[in-house]
Amino acid sequence: MTPPRDGRVVAVVVTFNRLPLLQRLVARLGEVAGLSEVLVVDNASLDGTGKWLAGQPTTGEVPLLARTLEHNRGGAGGFHDGLAWAIDRGADLVWLMDDDGLPDADCLTTLLAHDDYYDFWGPLVVDEDDPERLVFPIRLPGGARVVGDMAQVRAAAREGVLADIVIPFNGVLVTKELVDRIGLPREEFFIWGDDVEFLWRAKEAGARVATVVDARVLHPSVGELGTPMMWGRTTYNHSPSDLKHYCMARNNLVNLRDYRGPLHALAFVVKTVWFYTFTRPSWARLRLSAGAMRAGLAGEYDGHERFLR
Repeated sequence: MTPPRDGRVVAVVVTFNRLPLLQRLVARLGEVAGLSEVLVVDNASLDGTGKWLAGQPTTGEVPLLARTLEHNRGGAGGFHDGLAWAIDRGADLVWLMDDDGLPDADCLTTLLAHDDYYDFWGPLVVDEDDPERLVFPIRLPGGARVVGDMAQVRAAAREGVLADIVIPFNGVLVTKELVDRIGLPREEFFIWGDDVEFLWRAKEAGARVATVVDARVLHPSVGELGTPMMWGRTTYNHSPSDLKHYCMARNNLVNLRDYRGPLHALAFVVKTVWFYTFTRPSWARLRLSAGAMRAGLAGEYDGHERFLR
């Protein structure tokens, strides 16, 4: 059962230390037709975000409400709290997004044209400096082909939709009914992999998932996401940030073990060893990866906190 077309749509934005981007996004959301209100979860930002949010009016055509967490809980903790908050406030549909995205003014309207069928669906996320390129390359359903530009996506779409795939937490809509069935994002993941875990959990529960090609969110480039390795036969999510890498290695291994099985988890370990032995040799990264993976397998989710000090 999907929500009615006139249901209550609430946007949830998670932010941390990116006040100019947040201000840009909030201004855009204030112009979006069909949006009931905007909820901002501030991860204890240190750049004046909390003060700015406290000074914003809570009434208007699209009311803005905000809460500041006691400490930084990452995107996972922010979306966990924000999604629960939206449901508590009577949302039928929740529009989830990071602070660095910028949906087109008609993005929500375009997505809502499909609300009679899907449970978890969203827009394409394109490079704000080159909108014909995807920020996050996607693997097309039914095969191993990964595409990164709009022409390939349009060619693969059927009636303007890519079925069974979505980039979570970047302008996606999720129904209250689905949240009631599968619960909230795993807050202990902090960052990286929480969105994938939520998507895979939704699919296991039978959620109808899709990307709407004509709906767009602009997003800054993320650099080396998907670095080629093994003579270009595959890619690896390399990040110069030790925090991001630790969370990626820990959470990806847990997700693969839980949803794809031990062989996929082992393949990820092999890719990590290969990448930091041959592609980008780094003994420090191998040690960091090993520690992160051990923590994930042991169910220990506080190791990333040393990178926040």
